[in-house]
Amino acid sequence: MPVLDRQDDVYVLDLGDGENRFHPDWISAVDAALDEVEKAEGPRALVTTATGKFYSNGLDLDWLIAHADQHLDYVVSVHALFARLLSLPVVTVAALQGHTFAAGAMFSLAHDFRVMRADRGFWCLPEADINIPFTPGMSALIQSRLAPRTAHEAMVTARRYGGHDALAAGIVDHAVDEDAVRTTALALAQRLAAKAGDTLATIRTRMYAPALAALRDTDAPLG
Repeated sequence: MPVLDRQDDVYVLDLGDGENRFHPDWISAVDAALDEVEKAEGPRALVTTATGKFYSNGLDLDWLIAHADQHLDYVVSVHALFARLLSLPVVTVAALQGHTFAAGAMFSLAHDFRVMRADRGFWCLPEADINIPFTPGMSALIQSRLAPRTAHEAMVTARRYGGHDALAAGIVDHAVDEDAVRTTALALAQRLAAKAGDTLATIRTRMYAPALAALRDTDAPLG
């Protein structure tokens, strides 16, 4: 399960050491960590990362199949997590030490910045290959954070981007050696920790108003 730590002005949220799929308990744990970050005062920033092969492999499809009657509520909870991160009043950096797929990739896009391992691991939106269409909220999030050409390629072709390709496409901001992923993310977050506060939250809310509206639509989350 996710674990929150703090190093100086930077909160570090380790998402786990497995596939870090979006099980309801996992979502609740991440929300609880964000509660702690949000209620804190003074300079602060957030780095999310993980331990092992995966940053996140996305939705917990096994749980979803076993709880089909809760499909809509589950999607709403995933959307709410994306919206919360996108509008958080602190600078956020995703340290992508491993594979970042599907909803995990969307989760990374809800951060301000992304640092990815250069030599191994992929960032991918595989929905076209696994026959799961993007929800309107997911589409809005992706298209608000990526250049149109990159969003089109990533969403339509399900391309797997390695670190250098992800950097060239503007998906990530840094592609570095394995041992530099977390330290690079921490340094970036520390440098921007003083930006935390209501003004930052207002800037985000206005900048991403269409995406946030789509993600917070509980009447027709599936379109």
